[in-house]
Amino acid sequence: MKIKHVINLHKGATAFYIAALMVAYQNFGVGPWVYLALHGTYGMLWLLKDRLYPDKQWEQPISLGAGVGTFGFLGLYWVAPFLLISRGVEPPLPLVAAAIALNILGTFLHYASDAQKYFTLKYQPGLITEGLFARCRNTNYLGEISIYLSFALLAMHWLPFAILSLVAALVFVPNMRKKDESLSRYPEFADYRARSGLLLPQLFRGADAQISSTGQPQLED
Repeated sequence: MKIKHVINLHKGATAFYIAALMVAYQNFGVGPWVYLALHGTYGMLWLLKDRLYPDKQWEQPISLGAGVGTFGFLGLYWVAPFLLISRGVEPPLPLVAAAIALNILGTFLHYASDAQKYFTLKYQPGLITEGLFARCRNTNYLGEISIYLSFALLAMHWLPFAILSLVAALVFVPNMRKKDESLSRYPEFADYRARSGLLLPQLFRGADAQISSTGQPQLED
């Protein structure tokens, strides 16, 4: 078993889980339908991405116990739709619009940056310092956080925000720091780091810096 099999199972099951909640609680309001469309589509896109440009870090084998634990940890992301649907709350339309906008932005950043990383390293290995990575070293994580932040907004409860903060602290930030440490051995990385943000884009510094795209392949998360 590979870790990607567990992740893909969770992503693929999300739409069915949300639909089952809607049926169980007989809640077919605007909020649940929008949530189903956003989170369900995100899961389907994840499966499509795994087919078109898979992430090598998810290829590592894991034990059955670790797989169960991983699925349980990912299950924390199912708290948001449960809170939204079971409580019968109806998010106001301005909030729905904001969540949709944030989700679209996050989806673009997440999947487009992963595609850029995959195909750049496939055909021209080197330190990626242009495009979606020109001012932000972890555009994929910025996109993923934006996506789950949009889900938390729709749930209108503090718990999904706390869960997202926990995942960011335990998974996202350590991975970003680890990647920086790995890339620090390349001479050109110091200049790149000076003009880019770890998570948020650095827009007003080092505008004249030019980074060479040659070197060893970037070991991104």
